[in-house]
Amino acid sequence: MAGGSVSDRDAAVVLQRMIEAVHREAKHLSEIDGAIGDGDHGINMDKGFQKCAERLRAEPAGLVAGLAVLGDVLISEIGGSMGPLYGTLFLEMAEAGKAAGPATGAARIDAETLGTMLDRAVSAVRDLSGAQVGDKTILDALVPAADAYRAAVGGGAGFAAALAALRDAAQKGMESTRDLVAKVGRSSRLGERSRGTLDAGAASCALLLGAMADALQGLLGAS
Repeated sequence: MAGGSVSDRDAAVVLQRMIEAVHREAKHLSEIDGAIGDGDHGINMDKGFQKCAERLRAEPAGLVAGLAVLGDVLISEIGGSMGPLYGTLFLEMAEAGKAAGPATGAARIDAETLGTMLDRAVSAVRDLSGAQVGDKTILDALVPAADAYRAAVGGGAGFAAALAALRDAAQKGMESTRDLVAKVGRSSRLGERSRGTLDAGAASCALLLGAMADALQGLLGAS
């Protein structure tokens, strides 16, 4: 197993970095979405993540509980397809992380735990969206990232190196959507006209996975 771990409590900074990344890139995400969608992806993402930040300021939590708060906010307060999709993704990640931790709540996030959380995220999105890799969706970033992470861990790479593989694969997966034709969701109605642009969901997914990887690597380097 890849070595290294961080406490769930310390890993709260991971979610904070994700919130900051969405806020920083909200306009850009909406511009990407505007090419073949409604143009509100970044706006809605930022709205949900900021609401989560407000809740966590009132009741601080570790990463696992924080992801559950984020998932609940996105599902209950954010409309469109993004809220339920990302909300379910984060709730499933939280459930996987919770199951991996002891009853005391003093959980640690290690390579295997994160791998399980990613597996649950992939399953959640597949089940809810009915999409597959190649359909120009969030899965085109998420699945390659999770696969690359698992391959790195299985090959004996350290936790930090596996996180680098995750981040790089998510970025490449996002870029791959530029050449794809949308087959799921509202943009699928454009057919060939959807080719030549990035998918906004894949872009936000790569952004979030990158922020997560960077934050965890920072914690591992500090431990």
